[in-house]
Amino acid sequence: MTSSSEHATSPEKNAPAASVNHVELTVNGVSYPLHLGTDRNLSSVLRGEVGLTGTKEGCDDCECGACMVLLDGQPVNSCSYLAVQAAGRAITTVEGLAGDDLHPLQRNILAAGGVQCGFCTPGMLMSAEALLERTPLPSDEEIRIGLSGNLCRCTGYARIIEAVRATSVELDGVRRSSVTE
Repeated sequence: MTSSSEHATSPEKNAPAASVNHVELTVNGVSYPLHLGTDRNLSSVLRGEVGLTGTKEGCDDCECGACMVLLDGQPVNSCSYLAVQAAGRAITTVEGLAGDDLHPLQRNILAAGGVQCGFCTPGMLMSAEALLERTPLPSDEEIRIGLSGNLCRCTGYARIIEAVRATSVELDGVRRSSVTE
């Protein structure tokens, strides 16, 4: 004999309903206790339940990078990453980059004119942040590779690459001055 919950279906897809789990997501250092269906992707939870809308929903197919967030410091496409899989891990969104002032990447991408419509910018910033953590002084080729999962239809990439390069030099100067102090 089967229970009625085994036959529950989602009205949209006529498929079995996802079970609901209590999960705690840590986003930008803040814990969020949530009740989520196991089928929810991370980008929809960040935008909906957590209320952080900097992460964009572009292609919903891991093609554009607009939804890029850092998970334990590694870039992931949050549109295809299940939110329940992120429980117990550190999630960083574009809102978590800056403190009271803009992050150097944010400041430099604005100064270089690397933003037009701005839709790709959050994902670009997150990919660039991950790159600079791995490779503090990347070559232009390493920057291109680091940003290769992000599409921009407005600016081309020259100004974005310029901004990442400027940030790497700026942060290297900060690191060097803090070592000599």
